[in-house]
Amino acid sequence: MKTAKRAFGILLTVALTHGLGSFRAVAQEGGSNSTSPWYISLVGGEILFEGDEATRNGEFGGLRLGYDVSPHWSFEASVMYAPNLKSNTVYNYATGTPVARRGLDAAETDAWELGLDAVLHWRNTEDIHFDPYFLGGVGATIYEESREHRDNPGAEARYGVGLAYHFNQEWAVRGDWMGRMMIDSELRGFEFNWLPSAGVQWKWGAHVPKKYAASGGAVDSDGDGLTDEEEVKLGTDPHDPDTDHDGLLDGEEVHTYDTNPLNPDTDMDALKDGAEVHQHDTNPRKRDTDNGGVADGHEVIEDNTNPLDPSDDLLLFILYIEFETDKADIKPQYFRDLKKIGKVLSRDPKATARIEGHADKRNTSVADYNMELSERRAKAVLEHLAGVHKIEAARLKAVGYGFTRPMVKNDPIAGHQKNRRVEVYIRKGDQPETKPAAGQ
Repeated sequence: MKTAKRAFGILLTVALTHGLGSFRAVAQEGGSNSTSPWYISLVGGEILFEGDEATRNGEFGGLRLGYDVSPHWSFEASVMYAPNLKSNTVYNYATGTPVARRGLDAAETDAWELGLDAVLHWRNTEDIHFDPYFLGGVGATIYEESREHRDNPGAEARYGVGLAYHFNQEWAVRGDWMGRMMIDSELRGFEFNWLPSAGVQWKWGAHVPKKYAASGGAVDSDGDGLTDEEEVKLGTDPHDPDTDHDGLLDGEEVHTYDTNPLNPDTDMDALKDGAEVHQHDTNPRKRDTDNGGVADGHEVIEDNTNPLDPSDDLLLFILYIEFETDKADIKPQYFRDLKKIGKVLSRDPKATARIEGHADKRNTSVADYNMELSERRAKAVLEHLAGVHKIEAARLKAVGYGFTRPMVKNDPIAGHQKNRRVEVYIRKGDQPETKPAAGQ
């Protein structure tokens, strides 16, 4: 029992320490989106009772229903059924035979356990496969047969560790080492049990990409310049000549432009690969073709500048501000960066600024929520510049893009810090809008 209590104390301390840090770091998350955060686990294992209890160790099966709140936190509701738990025995040295231990009148009993747990994922966000975690919560166990001097149902505190391996976003296997501390009012004490288990986990709303098999000779079913066999290896659709619908054939992307046929915007500059090649003459593999400091898409869509001329690029400041969850309050440590922007605008009374809020995207991200939150955070920067640095509000504009304008690829669980940003684009007072030349 002392060992179990010590293990419980260590797990609780480590989990709380890591958990508080994770909560502080989680920002721009809220609810679920089209990729459901719900998952279900089918598990089986064994109950390991203390040796002096009235029941012996026995097998159980269980079902866990989980919900991913953030990359680091989940909640699980569970039900477990243990059939035919045998009566425990003690050895009678006088007679040389085992006798039933007091506490259970029947030879065996069934048991049901209900639980509610919080799960803290201690994962390396760069690895989407291995997922170690802590878990803890409360529960109750109901025995079919009454146990002498024991509550029925019996309340319990639950704690443990586990490891999941995700084959993909839909399927995973998991192993748990769960402990439970039974709180008994009649006994006026505690009993510690262990429940090791293993199982399979399925997440609905997430789907494994379709796989195609090609046979025979060099067949190109969709006429995109790639054989069906090549498309199977690449993951493109052998029956769709433009799998990502970016305006370039899959074969052109692979053999001519060296772009990603599964990503319509290879360089993540807000212009599709086909538009870069056929309309703007920009490089679909380079976010800022003219090296002027502003992404090609921003020049074309927002700035009305020439993505092939670096001299007309706006002045860009990127702020990686860590906001509290669901808040738009700017912490003092970022005031120095905002002061630089305020000075630039103060020195040029005719300069204007466009302030954009951006978020990263995770499996649990909601489009509307993040769009509204990113706009609130952009407005917070605007209000700071107007209030603290006395920049006329008419010279400033705040917009939110949510997670529609990533700079780098998001991790499905952790997103990416570079995508959680506020961008400030400053147009100098003597800098006119210059439309690109025809054909660009």
